Amino acid sequence: MRMRARLKVFLAFSTMIVSLSICWSAAFFITQFFYKLFHIHFNEYLIQLFNSIFGFFIFGCCLFLFSKFFPKQRQKQAEFVQSIIDAMRQIARGDYQITLKKLPGHDHPEDPYSKIVDNINYMSKELGQMEQMRQEFVSNVSHEIQSPLTSISGFARSLKNETLTQKERWHYLSIIETESERLSKLSDNLLKLTYLESAQHSFELQEYRLDKQLQHALLSCEPQWSEKQMEMEISLKKTWITADKDLLDQVWMNLLHNAIKFTSIGGTIRIATFRRKEELIVEISDTGIGIAEEDQLHLFERFYKADKARSRETGGSGLGLSIVKKIIDMHKGIINVASKPNQGTTFTITFSDSSTNR
Repeated sequence: MRMRARLKVFLAFSTMIVSLSICWSAAFFITQFFYKLFHIHFNEYLIQLFNSIFGFFIFGCCLFLFSKFFPKQRQKQAEFVQSIIDAMRQIARGDYQITLKKLPGHDHPEDPYSKIVDNINYMSKELGQMEQMRQEFVSNVSHEIQSPLTSISGFARSLKNETLTQKERWHYLSIIETESERLSKLSDNLLKLTYLESAQHSFELQEYRLDKQLQHALLSCEPQWSEKQMEMEISLKKTWITADKDLLDQVWMNLLHNAIKFTSIGGTIRIATFRRKEELIVEISDTGIGIAEEDQLHLFERFYKADKARSRETGGSGLGLSIVKKIIDMHKGIINVASKPNQGTTFTITFSDSSTNR
């Protein structure tokens, strides 16, 4: 009996998979035909969303037709199909607050109907989270852009005042220039982050000397740390790594700029590389203002600023460490931060032996 029950479940599951495959294939070819016929071009996300919705619709219609052959279950199946159609309509309208209920007697995890409900609920949950992230992203970008634009507009109007002294004019122009550079940096970081997250990004691995790269990054920042009379402590052993050199350049430059920016005059910055078991470790430390423990949890989130007043003074956009985290993740590495207010900060980047050669 058990074998028979398992066989029935297997046949039902196989039938469901085949049916879904046929419905999805039909949805794909039908939508592709109309896209080409009417020269419609959507981004990949919308194409996948439309195909999924249309596939579910075809599947629901098939279930409805199939239910005609089973009068006893017609009402229940009709209600089930209708709930799927209603759910698809809600999703199409942008309402992702959907929780479908399972059919009575079909609540087993391996039951095909149960899987349909679970996957629709999962899809609505994921789409809801994506929509929330999109709204937060747009809100953050708008907020970050609005602030410098307000400053530029205000000081540009002030320059129309003919009674201003030459010193005041230069001061206002300097502020406008600073805010313009801030907008440019924000735009550049947004493009970098979008590029890194896109499927078109080329990931070019090569073997090179990591210690040489860190030395070069440090020398590139020399004007900044020399101006603040900082002391550099360097402990770089001869180290080889296989990675995307250009991307890791962005990581080291960003972390060094932050260390210099948030460390007072006469402070110390330390860079070290060493091995621990089968891992390659890079540490970048400073004796700067530090980061509060509650801020460390959100440090790598987009637009998050641990010290908002200080970030505004230094032109920070809150995207730099998000870019760093993304690049390290692409290299299968791990980045951690250890910090205490007024005691400095240490960023630790760990690469496994899968990304190192020697």
